[in-house]
Amino acid sequence: MFTFRVLAQCPETGARAGEFETPHGVICTPVFMPVGTQATVKAMAPFELEAIKAQIILSNTYHLYLRPGADIVEEAGGLHRFMDWHHPILTDSGGFQVFSLATLNKVTDEGVICQSHLDGSRHVMNPEWSMDVQQKLGSDIAMCFDQCLHYPCTREEAEAALARTTRWAYRSKEAHHRVDQALFGIVQGSVYEDLRRQSAREITALDFPGYGIGGLSVGEPHHVMYQMLDVLKTEMPFNKPRYLMGVGHPSNLVEGVARGVDMFDCVLPTRNGRTGTVFVSTGKINIKNQIYARDFSPIDPHCDCYVCRHFTKAYLRHLYKAGEILAARLCSWHNLRFLIRLMEQMRESILNGNFPEFRQHFNEVFHGEGDENEN
Repeated sequence: MFTFRVLAQCPETGARAGEFETPHGVICTPVFMPVGTQATVKAMAPFELEAIKAQIILSNTYHLYLRPGADIVEEAGGLHRFMDWHHPILTDSGGFQVFSLATLNKVTDEGVICQSHLDGSRHVMNPEWSMDVQQKLGSDIAMCFDQCLHYPCTREEAEAALARTTRWAYRSKEAHHRVDQALFGIVQGSVYEDLRRQSAREITALDFPGYGIGGLSVGEPHHVMYQMLDVLKTEMPFNKPRYLMGVGHPSNLVEGVARGVDMFDCVLPTRNGRTGTVFVSTGKINIKNQIYARDFSPIDPHCDCYVCRHFTKAYLRHLYKAGEILAARLCSWHNLRFLIRLMEQMRESILNGNFPEFRQHFNEVFHGEGDENEN
């Protein structure tokens, strides 16, 4: 039911083009996954996601557990029917909320005692809880429960989180029984090379159908993230998909693909779209700036999205200044298509054998690596 094939690989870098078969369709990699935290990608309807050629989206286990509740989603026929998205879905484990809501959580070897950010109620999050919720949601890909750390962290903290992540991976696998759902393990180890190698070896020994790379894009410099990916490139199985979690800046996508990563996700394109920041071929601009008041050109003349084919910078700026909801929708639409198109271009270059040239041209034209923390 879950088959991954590498169709081509760049010998100079290790960049891969592949196919990952799931119950709801084949995912062509490398792929960017829009984030639909609450069973919706912010500002985008499912048919619009299809129009921009999104292949798979990500939803959030923790948030859907709290609202509307995993039982309700299960009664609705699962997440695909509930949100009317009939293509692949990946659900995270809830482990990232252990990191992002650290002030509300207490972490032990058993799991996490979590205080809801909605109403203050207390909940126990652990591998068994995560597997139960994700199986009720019915995603195509579920993630093991893990512990993600902040940056910087001490070696002792990284060692403890690594040990927990490995133990929790065993417990996640033991608690997971849904045969139409692939369970991915997650590699941790912070920015310590030997710990990254150790985590990769421990997690891949469990023979999951795919592997996430967690604990990056949490504030570390980009060159450090790339260093960790270089370390893992030779430690990860060739015949399994590799998923770099929480990364979505264009430069990071290109450099991640160059290091053998197949899957990415990030809230960046929709978050930026809501504030008027949009990607262009040379970097990014803020459409609300006065300079665009009489600019009757598209956001990016090289982009094939609906927004760039129909609207101008001047119109989009007007929408923002007028407080119109359409502004956030159109800029989110463009940003998502920009990233998805970038992945398509990289895949094509890998298949055609000219990825190094594509990467060089991109790095010459596109300026700016983005924020230090974009999760």
